[in-house]
Amino acid sequence: MIAETLRIQDERPPRSRWARFVGTDPLSDRSRPWFRGAEGEMAVGQILGRLGPEWTVLHAVPVGAGTSDIDHVVIGPAGVFTLNTKNHTGKAVWLGARAILVGGHRQHYLSHSRHEAARAAKRLSAAVGEPVPVTPVLVLIAPKSLTVKQRPVDVAVVTDRQVLRWLQRRRPVLAPAQVDRIRAAALRPDTWHDHPALPEDPAVLQERFEQLRSTVRGARVRRDLWKLAGVAAALAAFLGSGPVEAVLDSF
Repeated sequence: MIAETLRIQDERPPRSRWARFVGTDPLSDRSRPWFRGAEGEMAVGQILGRLGPEWTVLHAVPVGAGTSDIDHVVIGPAGVFTLNTKNHTGKAVWLGARAILVGGHRQHYLSHSRHEAARAAKRLSAAVGEPVPVTPVLVLIAPKSLTVKQRPVDVAVVTDRQVLRWLQRRRPVLAPAQVDRIRAAALRPDTWHDHPALPEDPAVLQERFEQLRSTVRGARVRRDLWKLAGVAAALAAFLGSGPVEAVLDSF
């Protein structure tokens, strides 16, 4: 997702000097949702980094022709999991057995999560030579609320604050030898990709994305400062329009 965010963002013309001065959002309309998604994916990746050495975590795994990827694949004694991350910071989420709504709008996250797990299971099973069950997990990033009417039976739905403990509390279902075989298969690019090529350097992508994040944060600070300056100017004009007593009486 980081690579796609940067690719889309590269299509936007550079901001003018004035736009930079006033803090115009550097993100394009197309790159903005990708940017939020990439931030959520990175946040969950950092959380998964706190799993013990018995776990293997793969990030942004391209599948098939490489036009789509799985946010995270997690392998350990408790099994194999595909994690689909969705950044809905500050949004109200409603969960039912067959549907999920974000801000009152139905989303297709459950079916997408099932599809990702099924693709992973098919490819890992073929690579290992035996059935490899895969559990789909939907990870919601910092929702304002999560109302659970009924949980789906085949997709685990957790928040970013819950996912680490949820994984750590799973009971072991794989023998060490099974974990080793699945891990070895998962680490081979040809397990996932029809025509594997040399991936882009993750360190370079990370550095470019951090530069973009810094630019976005800087623009946000500038906009906030301009807003404060506007409020201060309006307040100064208001206070200068009459006696202080009249101002106080107006409140």
